[in-house]
Amino acid sequence: MDRVVITTDSGERVEAVAPVVISASRATDIPAFYAEWFFRRLERGYCVWVNPFSKRKVYVSFLRCKVIVFWTKNPAPIMPYLHILDRKRIHYYFQFTINDYEQEGLEPRVPSLGCRVDTARRLAAMIGAGRVVWRFDPMLLTPSLTPHDLLARVWRLGNMMRGCTEKLVFSFVDVGAYRRVASNLRASCSLFAQAGVTSAEPSAGQRLELAVGLARMCDRWASDGWKIDLATCAEEDDLGAYGISHNCCIDGTLIERLFGNDPELVYYLHSGKLPLPDAGGHMSVMPLARRSLKDRGQRKACGCMVSKDIGMYSTCGHLCAYCYANGSRMTVERNMAAHNPGGESLCG
Repeated sequence: MDRVVITTDSGERVEAVAPVVISASRATDIPAFYAEWFFRRLERGYCVWVNPFSKRKVYVSFLRCKVIVFWTKNPAPIMPYLHILDRKRIHYYFQFTINDYEQEGLEPRVPSLGCRVDTARRLAAMIGAGRVVWRFDPMLLTPSLTPHDLLARVWRLGNMMRGCTEKLVFSFVDVGAYRRVASNLRASCSLFAQAGVTSAEPSAGQRLELAVGLARMCDRWASDGWKIDLATCAEEDDLGAYGISHNCCIDGTLIERLFGNDPELVYYLHSGKLPLPDAGGHMSVMPLARRSLKDRGQRKACGCMVSKDIGMYSTCGHLCAYCYANGSRMTVERNMAAHNPGGESLCG
């Protein structure tokens, strides 16, 4: 990732990373809660990301940014700002999670299901269905929510989402791998006994039942004229026999398909660097072979290309019971109270 020198709000000259692709964000819901902050920082030209482990400040410049991938459960607050990105010729698309756990109360502060579907319709009408990736993420079970019940909800929701997206991405909740998931489920949800929270995680047989059911749904939708691709997020199960691919959420192939009329971006996707015009202003010859840009900082099963995430853990106000990115409710509320829309970083 390239580095540039920037001038901070306080007048200090510092070195900043200058990513071509920015993730906003795997760690929190910037579109839902921090849209004003994001666009203030975009106008200022940089933001600060704080490493969650070392607490080291990293300056992130927008100077060379060409693509922003938004992750959200409620893009409505950011939609009035999107014209600014269009004006700046910065491309973007959305990973839009729409689950149906209303009966279980697992997502206490997301808008109603009907409101979220309406937002998906408006967003797709604004930017195109190809730039709205629908995520049902994660898929989890409760003592009363069986795989059959969950599939019925996806079917109902999908019929409401017809035409709003061209891709459905799903994953299975991973309770064992994330202590925060187990503790948040226990603290936030009365559906599980203290010792039974791991029952939220589908077994191998249940994962297959869910995957096959989803594949059949997509086949049915395709037969009715709605072509929707199906993919898993960071799952090691090989479901290719059912037409289910391993997703790249920050996806170079999708980016090239959506924004292939930007030659500098396409050059970057093939070479890993932006082109340097020669003395006559001509761009470098496009590489024939495409270089692997896999993000090695992500999990092994993650197919995402390299990007820079600018989010912060324990700052998402949705307070979903299965969340791996939030600590306790008290921590989240403290961090959100510390947020300054004019600040360099999300908090502090």
